[in-house]
Amino acid sequence: MTPASEFAQTMLPIPPDKVQAVAQLIQDLDHQALQWLSGYLAGTAAQLRPATGALTLAPALDKSAAASPELGQAVTILYGSQTGNAKRIAEKLAADVEAGGLNVRLVRADTYRTSELKKEQFLYVVISTHSVGDTVEPPDDSRGFFEFLAGRRAPKLPDLHYAVLALGDSSYADFCGIGRQIDERLAELGAHRLFDRADADVDIKPVADPWVQRALQQARERLQASSAATAARGNAPVTFLRPVPTGWSRERPFSAEVLSSQTIVASDSAKDVRHLELSLEGSGLRYQPGDALGIWPTQASELVDNILAQLGLSAEAEVVQGDERLTLSDWLSHRRELTILTRPFIAAHAELSGDAGLLALLQPDAKGQLAQLLKNWQLIDLLQAYPAQWDAQALVAALRPLAPRLYSIASSQDQVDDEVHITVAHVDFEHDGQARWGVGSHHLCALKEGDQVSVFIEPNERFRLPQDPAQDIIMIGPGTGVAPFRAFLQQRRTAAASGRNWLFFGNTHRHSDFLYQVEWLQARKEGVLTRLDVAFSRDQAEKVYVQHRLHEQGAEVWAWLQGGAHLYVCGDADHMAPDVHAALIELAVEHGHQSREAATAWLQGLLTEGRYVRDVY
Repeated sequence: MTPASEFAQTMLPIPPDKVQAVAQLIQDLDHQALQWLSGYLAGTAAQLRPATGALTLAPALDKSAAASPELGQAVTILYGSQTGNAKRIAEKLAADVEAGGLNVRLVRADTYRTSELKKEQFLYVVISTHSVGDTVEPPDDSRGFFEFLAGRRAPKLPDLHYAVLALGDSSYADFCGIGRQIDERLAELGAHRLFDRADADVDIKPVADPWVQRALQQARERLQASSAATAARGNAPVTFLRPVPTGWSRERPFSAEVLSSQTIVASDSAKDVRHLELSLEGSGLRYQPGDALGIWPTQASELVDNILAQLGLSAEAEVVQGDERLTLSDWLSHRRELTILTRPFIAAHAELSGDAGLLALLQPDAKGQLAQLLKNWQLIDLLQAYPAQWDAQALVAALRPLAPRLYSIASSQDQVDDEVHITVAHVDFEHDGQARWGVGSHHLCALKEGDQVSVFIEPNERFRLPQDPAQDIIMIGPGTGVAPFRAFLQQRRTAAASGRNWLFFGNTHRHSDFLYQVEWLQARKEGVLTRLDVAFSRDQAEKVYVQHRLHEQGAEVWAWLQGGAHLYVCGDADHMAPDVHAALIELAVEHGHQSREAATAWLQGLLTEGRYVRDVY
């Protein structure tokens, strides 16, 4: 069912043909355009002749209709998002505020004009914390705002009232660190906290929903007077039109059929990497190169069985959590994280076991040891090393809810139509001689043709090809980080883009781990791929990585960037991304003849400008 036909089936007081026209009109409009259109329609509605209900249109549009509301008469919702969670929450809050007839500005952090901050009176911040190695960073789309706020140029904010929703992951040491720093900094600058910051773990909903409701209530109360004044001046309240979704989402995933699952490494490779092709036929789902595919995985039955055996619990024990009643086996298989540990669960387990050694890991002076345990251990490892007796109800309540896994889409829909392709490296290793794996990759690599998998599209608005197809692009994607660049090249080929395309790829061995080798070589032959530089780390005595190739080609890379090329990095966040970042700074020092400080500022400028974007994990 198309968005238009779905929209047409709703109960609306206008003829079906008009509904169809409206649906087509709003299909591809962004937030700003929809806001303008809603204001224009509200204004024209005010011109209805009471006797007939007929509409009298003004001969020309008033340019003031497109103006943003006064900052003092609107709530600004600013978000910074690495994986889309903060964006979703911010959009929901904005929609709720709009539905109440109140003025709202929804702004991604990298598009926010910092000069406006001192004029703001009502600000909500929804921001995630991005972990890189042992440190935390703001999302890439929030770096400029975060650094401005922390710097000397940040203004005093005595007129600002604000609230912060921080998103994070309790398996990392500095939980919600970026949101906490922003909250504290705004208070230091004299802003008034409307209510306490909320820190949401990967299970976002229980924390985010109450925060959104409280934020909505504050918006209603504080903008009431402004709305009343606006109405007194004769302006009609605004009902905002929003694009109609297809119906499939993170909360309501589409069941996609597996069309193909191919191993794309040699038989003697130490890795297991798959190329999966899934059918979206009948879903109406659309995606763009750069977007991710969300997968809802199922835990392996052998892992569930091992946990139940270790705890001596029955698989058929019924557990009620919220409004769901499931067997314990179903809870563990489909609703709970088993391959990721969190500090809250370790704390609960330590209290239950009474083990002095485990309790010691929770002390401030053992942060490093705890971080290693969180990084390297899974639930079954903790249960085996520190036995404790859990009952079924308490176990389900203490475990983190299962979260979907995101995979960079490796196809362009303009080429593959109702399909979506992804590249999956099977994460598997041993712990004390026992097999361990990552839940998402293990689930996907076990799928056969004809199997079904629950999916949704996770848009990534920052990781997009240049709007101008004549602009050059440089893509850095070692390992499975090359996946989105397969989509990029398919799109550039289909669109006959004239811009040059340069790919840096790296992996362990050329003969066994050169992912999509035939496709890259064919693209080189066709002229779609202008340059291809590869780094195979174990094919020589000295390890060589993509950052080394960047250094070798530094003069040419610098020339491309000075000519306006866009730079994309995808893959490992812990080592590769920081190493590439450092190599780019060195490149500016050597070939741009800049000081290190100037080179760092130049690269930050590319980030802020959106010409240097990263999708790292």
